[in-house]
Amino acid sequence: MDDIVKAAMAKWPNVPNCFGWLGLDARGNWYMRDDRVQAAGAFPASKGSLLRHEKLIDFIQRNYAPDDEGQWYFQNGPQRVYVELEATPWIWRLQPDGRVLSHTGVLVHVQDSLLDETGKLYLVTDLGIGLVHSADMVQAADLVDARLWSPQGMLAADLPTRGRFVRSPQPPRAKKPA
Repeated sequence: MDDIVKAAMAKWPNVPNCFGWLGLDARGNWYMRDDRVQAAGAFPASKGSLLRHEKLIDFIQRNYAPDDEGQWYFQNGPQRVYVELEATPWIWRLQPDGRVLSHTGVLVHVQDSLLDETGKLYLVTDLGIGLVHSADMVQAADLVDARLWSPQGMLAADLPTRGRFVRSPQPPRAKKPA
């Protein structure tokens, strides 16, 4: 996490969290979702505006983390901006030399592979579970054919439980008075 973010958190500790305004699609792209986009429907059916500003994307990716409930957020100064996930919290990019990088550019070590009922391939790594980018599936198939990965079948609906993540974070419900 950036030092400037840590300083802002210390200076303003009680800033409310933000929900619904940021989305991560299945290709590792970030989307801003204003009130109009949110009113039009849930992510990813209503994606919003694709972020293209490289420095903003880098800032988001450096300050991207999960909370204790498995809800992923971007720490924007003193405010947590929770992220709507189309698929998983990580999108893996396969490199020509066989390395695997997260959509944030972090090198990971593959521990296991999973295949859902629609043919999507997921990798379990030292960072957690993520979806292999669709553009990298030919290379991934070669790794499976070479028996470097042996995907285990699983239902896509079971991924959040297995990976301990929440696709659509929600604010805590207010407690009813006694």
